[in-house]
Amino acid sequence: MTCSRSDRVAMEAGDGRRDFDFLMGTWTVHHRRLRTRLSADTRWEEFGGTCAALPVLGGAGNVDDNILHLPGGSYRALSIRAFDAARRQWSIWWLDARDGAIGSPVHGRFADGVGTFVGDDTWQDRPVRVRFLWSGLTAQSARWEQAFSADGGASFETNWVMDFRRAP
Repeated sequence: MTCSRSDRVAMEAGDGRRDFDFLMGTWTVHHRRLRTRLSADTRWEEFGGTCAALPVLGGAGNVDDNILHLPGGSYRALSIRAFDAARRQWSIWWLDARDGAIGSPVHGRFADGVGTFVGDDTWQDRPVRVRFLWSGLTAQSARWEQAFSADGGASFETNWVMDFRRAP
């Protein structure tokens, strides 16, 4: 049996490749991050920023350009996301303009309105498991959280939270 183009589009829309459509556009961002990661620190610093996201690869990917206004000065960074249709999952990379390095990817998908993405990386020469969570998704707001695990994923410490509000 052959599927029509409209049937294929409907199937593709439900396979996960449109999961980041909520993020497309311009946002103001409120950041909270732990001053020191993986040290039982409970002191958070807060700062603002912006994010502008757009689709690429015919919708099978997207990028967002971020400006982060840290207390010590502003910098730019880029998120790159690509959808693997065979695995029905996303891969996400972070490219930081301060050192020009692209980070190790995290991989995952959305289920029940929450996106969970996990990967292995290093933090200050220590191996860590990294987890990104996307939640609270509406047309006007979203939340992203980053957490590290130094014990292979048995426990995680949330160290960065970004609250997105749609820019007017």
